[in-house]
Amino acid sequence: MNIKSAIFIKGVVGTDDIFEDGIPQIVLIGRSNVGKSSIINSLVNQKNLARTSSSPGRTQQINIFLINRAFYLVDLPGYGFAKMPEEVRHKIQKMIDWYLFNSGYNFKKVILIIDAKVGPTQDDMVMFYSLQNANKNIIIVANKIDKIKKSEYDEKLQKIKNAFNIYKIIPYSAEKKTGARELIAELLK
Repeated sequence: MNIKSAIFIKGVVGTDDIFEDGIPQIVLIGRSNVGKSSIINSLVNQKNLARTSSSPGRTQQINIFLINRAFYLVDLPGYGFAKMPEEVRHKIQKMIDWYLFNSGYNFKKVILIIDAKVGPTQDDMVMFYSLQNANKNIIIVANKIDKIKKSEYDEKLQKIKNAFNIYKIIPYSAEKKTGARELIAELLK
């Protein structure tokens, strides 16, 4: 089970025929600067397929990638803190809410990415409960595990497990590709 091909299709900011073409959609969502683009690049073994940035809020559209010619990986903009005007942040949040909860589009899975070092934030929990209430198929990815001190690792991961209870949690490092095989297996199921 591998990802053999990955192509950036396009970025959109609202309704688009691509969402209704029958190809399954797997959504990535997380707060700004959680490493969504780095995760995509590590999964597909390409350094620059998804643009990465050190400044939060760079992604301001819904980016669509075709994986193995079988499904779309849909990268949503980050929620929460970002260095941008309040009106732009509000517009992005409206786009996220529309796509996830009001568009009527059918997703195979939603990958909720949490910063393992920071732990679940209030924004993460609001998103999680919203996804849960909408009966979405959720997988939690705890990214940036390579940034946690060894002495704090078990405690930080347990905190994440406690927050998300029965949901599958995949410890992940985009840098070291830890968890990549497990996440790919989930995507290809």
